[in-house]
Amino acid sequence: MKLHNTMRITSQKLLTICAILLGITFSACSQTQTNGGVKPGSSEDTKTYPEAKPNAYWKKVLSPDAYYILVEKGTEPPFHNPYWNNHEKGIYVSAATGKPLFSSDAKYDSGTGWPSFFKPIDPKAIMIVRDNSDGMVRDEVVERSTGLHLGHVFEDGPAPTGLRYCLDSWALKFVKGQ
Repeated sequence: MKLHNTMRITSQKLLTICAILLGITFSACSQTQTNGGVKPGSSEDTKTYPEAKPNAYWKKVLSPDAYYILVEKGTEPPFHNPYWNNHEKGIYVSAATGKPLFSSDAKYDSGTGWPSFFKPIDPKAIMIVRDNSDGMVRDEVVERSTGLHLGHVFEDGPAPTGLRYCLDSWALKFVKGQ
């Protein structure tokens, strides 16, 4: 009887150890490798985006609406945002960095309720990344230097590009032309 109890304790310990090891293995496999707690491809990833900054920095310098859009990758309501119906001449710059992104010359009324453009001022100022959020697969437009979210691009735009850069107004600031 004593031998049976000893084996039982040993079996219980062995099962516990196996369960812990199995848990550690699954946990390690499911985690994305990060660089000091920074998720690769996020707007804090300085390896991918040279001017990336901690989210705490952006929280201090951006308005709450801009932070929600740029950092948290939110979406503003259609037809209820600053630039969807702006018809003035000028350029749209990043609300975070002030870098020129889109021109009013490439802006058009897409009927979506968001500012839409058929091309950026400089394609090197933006980057297109895959976005699998909200149960959809889309092409996200981010600022190349910071990785901050600007909106999405779709292949249903007008000539000459056939693209529709559907952007969030709060990711932009409008600089009126002279």
